[in-house]
Parts: sequence; structure tokens; C-alpha cells
Amino acid sequence: MNTALTIAGSDSSGGAGIQADIKTMTANGVFAMSAITALTAQNTTGVTDIFETTPHFLAEQLDAVFTDIFPDAVKIGMVSSAALIETIAERLRFYEAKHIVVDPVMVATSGSKLLRDDAITALTEKLLPMAEVVTPNIPEAEILSGLTITDAAGMEAAAQKISEAYGCAVLCKGGHKVNDADDLLWRDGKAQWFHGERIANPNTHGTGCTLSSAIASNLAKGYDLTASVERAKAYISGCLSAMLDLGHGSGPMNHMFELKSRFI
Repeated sequence: MNTALTIAGSDSSGGAGIQADIKTMTANGVFAMSAITALTAQNTTGVTDIFETTPHFLAEQLDAVFTDIFPDAVKIGMVSSAALIETIAERLRFYEAKHIVVDPVMVATSGSKLLRDDAITALTEKLLPMAEVVTPNIPEAEILSGLTITDAAGMEAAAQKISEAYGCAVLCKGGHKVNDADDLLWRDGKAQWFHGERIANPNTHGTGCTLSSAIASNLAKGYDLTASVERAKAYISGCLSAMLDLGHGSGPMNHMFELKSRFI
């Protein structure tokens, strides 16, 4: 069985973060492992508190994983401090980790910034150059590129700028009223669009975590980046189409929509 590691924060309500990552990796046929960067107290209506792990303990988690079950791919999600980002970069470089997918969790759905300026600097200088692909949404792509995005051409310009600056492929995700279901992959100086079906489901908690984890899962199984993105988009469409409705806010998707078992 292929393996994947998620390095991210815990979501106590189970819809995003490492909980979404582990469900996604399992549903996509790889063995999931985790290194937790922070505990969050959150649900479908918002985040009420965050308790960060220490750089030392994060390094211990990473050492425990890499020295025993070496992951075939790594997904990096919420990392809120420069010290933690530097720890991740140093350990991944030490172990020569492969197929690194970075979901730059920088902006909350409400629009508020989740990363301090020093953490953004560490993210761009330490982690993005190690990534096979980075998966920003529109606000995150605007921060990383310094450009304003209002249309498809803006997505291409921002993705190109990020890719050239950090030497990685960029999947600029639609949404935020710009190409709602269409994502743009920029790599090797070329643009490739992935057109998706707009699904009228208000419960979208954890979509970014889920998409990046599905991409990492497919990379772990040996698919190339284009096929990994295609398969990840098809999977997330299935999760949304299942129309799970939990909680009082923007609820989670059904990550296990296709799980068929006598134990279900």
C-alpha cells in the first residue's frame, strides 16, 4: 500500500485539517499518517481557539514517521508560525521527502489573515521552493503574487508569477466569484485549465484540505501531476454531490461517499 503524510492542524469538528486529510487519503486508497502542527477548537461556524505544537515536538513527530514508514507523498496544510515552517522544511530536506503538496492556508473564509508576516516569509522562502505543487485559492494567490485577480487572465498571471518565483507548479483554485468551478494548473511555463461542474452545495468546509490531500494521494500512487489533479477534482465533486448536511454553519463534505462495506 502506498503511503501519504499530512502535516497540518487538527479540526475538532472533523471537516477540515488532518481529519479531512486522513479521510481523503483513506478514501483514495493510501495509508494516511499525520504530524500535527496545532490543535484547533472549531466547528462549522468558525474557529474559537488554537493551541500550537512546539517546533521540537513537531520534529519528533516527523522523525517518528520518516524513520519507520517513509511517505510516498507529503501534504502540508495549516502551519501558523515561522518556527514551525522552518522545522518542517529542515526535516523534509533532511529526509529528502518527495511529492510535496503545499496548501498555503493563509486566509480564512471570512477574509481574515491566518498567518503573521514572518510566517508568510518563511513559507515562501523555505517551503514553496520544495513543493511539487502549491494550491492557493484566489486570496492566497493574490498574497503570494502581489497581484489582484478578477478573472481567468488574472489567475494565469498570478500562477505564472508564483511558479517562476519559487520554481514549483501552481494550481490556482477558482472560487471567490472568479471561475467558481474551474482551476488553473501552471507549470513549466504553460497553463492547463481543469473545468469542473458547479455544485450548489453550501457545505464546503474543508474543500481546500481535501483537494490537496487527494492530489497528494494520487501522486503517492504514481500518477503524474495532471492525472492527480483530474482525479482529485473528480473526487471532490463526488464529496460535494453527496449533499451531506451537518452543523449550523458551512458543514463538511461526505469524504466517504463511495465507501461500500458490510461494516457501513
